[in-house]
Amino acid sequence: MRSDRYLVDSNIVIYRASDEELLTNEVRSILEDQGNLIYVPSKCVEELIYLQQSGKIEVKLWKSAKDIITYIIDGGLYSGIKCVDIGHLRQLAELPLVKDHKDPTDRIAIAQAIAERIPIISSDSEFPKYVTYGLKLVFNKR
Repeated sequence: MRSDRYLVDSNIVIYRASDEELLTNEVRSILEDQGNLIYVPSKCVEELIYLQQSGKIEVKLWKSAKDIITYIIDGGLYSGIKCVDIGHLRQLAELPLVKDHKDPTDRIAIAQAIAERIPIISSDSEFPKYVTYGLKLVFNKR
């Protein structure tokens, strides 16, 4: 799947910052292509900050939660943070609850990708369930 714009899920940001071996060749190729614009959803940034502050993740590059933002904004690997807008919220309101998947961070990131008609890159095994609803997914199958 070729696109100029992509969203990345939290797990992809973590893998890229800590262990790129967890990324498939396809995903690594997309992320390294200078022609692609790679955005991190703002809710995923919020999730990463929470996970770092609560000690649920350890990434050597991130000594503090501020380092996550610096990594995303100033690291040269990402095009920016994609904030939630009204179109994304409208898409979220139309997105049905999928059985056994209620993660609100995932759901708003999925809604952003659907609303903007851009692929999202994720390793989350729940994401393929949303392809039926218009999600373009690049699945980082580990």
